[in-house]
Amino acid sequence: MKQKKSTCLVSVLGMCFIMYIGCKMRPNIQGEGEAFLQGVWKQDSVPMQDKRLAYTLYEMKFTCDSVYISMDMVNKALLHADSCTRDTSWKEYAKGVYIVHQDTLMIEAYFTQQNGRYKQGGCYRTGQYLPKFSIFSHNADSLVLREEYTNKTVSMKKRQDITCVPQPL
Repeated sequence: MKQKKSTCLVSVLGMCFIMYIGCKMRPNIQGEGEAFLQGVWKQDSVPMQDKRLAYTLYEMKFTCDSVYISMDMVNKALLHADSCTRDTSWKEYAKGVYIVHQDTLMIEAYFTQQNGRYKQGGCYRTGQYLPKFSIFSHNADSLVLREEYTNKTVSMKKRQDITCVPQPL
């Protein structure tokens, strides 16, 4: 019986030691993100914009592994008669992190107020913002994405270069 307990104790201690040397704490510093995305990208128009009832124009700022998104929303059709939707255009904001896996840009963000603070309520969307884009093409000053859920093309031009300087979390 004593041998069984000591064998069990040795096994548990051995597993703890393996976990101790095998686990590595991640540094409390921001990731570097993708070099080709670093900067401010802006979409100036969408195809047939003047004929569409609704569309979104994006501006995305990629700095290291973070993304800040501004969306100019246009909906010419009045859907509801309330104080939030009396205008046919408005802005929405989101901030979060992103990863690129093969040809897919995945964003995990939250809707924010214009000042970057988390948006808890009010008009338009709140909570998580989880878009997924296929990266159709990119070069030094042009980025073409395709929204995965709507299949709409988002063509953006680089407006500003940004050099990633990882910040403490």
